[in-house]
Amino acid sequence: MWLRDVELGDLPAYLRMRCDPVMMAELGGPLPADGMAEKVRRDVAGVLTDDHWIKMIVPDGPEPGAVAGTVTLWTHEEPGASYSEIGWMVLPEFQGQGLGKRAVRELLRLARADGRWGVVHAFPATTNAASNGICRSLEFTLRGERRTEFAGCSLLTNHWTVET
Repeated sequence: MWLRDVELGDLPAYLRMRCDPVMMAELGGPLPADGMAEKVRRDVAGVLTDDHWIKMIVPDGPEPGAVAGTVTLWTHEEPGASYSEIGWMVLPEFQGQGLGKRAVRELLRLARADGRWGVVHAFPATTNAASNGICRSLEFTLRGERRTEFAGCSLLTNHWTVET
C-alpha cells in the first residue's frame, strides 16, 4: 500500500466514497454528486499549496493505481478553535484488509516528520466500530463524546487525539 496526493482524475473515487449511502451512513448520508467535481478541484488546489494533505490509498495488487480510499489531514477551523484533524474512508471491497489502519499510521508518520500538525484530532461516529478501532490500535487517546457538524448534519462522535 502507498499514499499519493489527490488528482483531478480521482473524481470517480470521490463519487463512490461521498455519494454512496453505505459509505456515508456514519456521516449523515450521501452528498450530492453535482458538487464533487468542484470538491476535487478545491482539494487538488489545497494540496498544491500544502494547506492540507489529501492522500489516496493505493493498495498493492493486480490493479495498478486502483484507489482503495482516502486519508486526509487538515487544519479545522471552528468558532474559538483551530486544530489539526484527520479523517479516512475505505471503499467496501477494500475494507477488512488493514488498509485504513496502515494509511492512518503512515500519514501520522509523515505528520510527525513534518512537525507542524501538533495534536491531531479524529471524530469517528460513536457507532463506527472500525474507525474507533483504528484510533484505539494506533494509540489515540479517547477524550469523550461530542457533537460534530459535518455537511450540515450533527453527528454523535468520539473525540480522539494523538500527538504528532
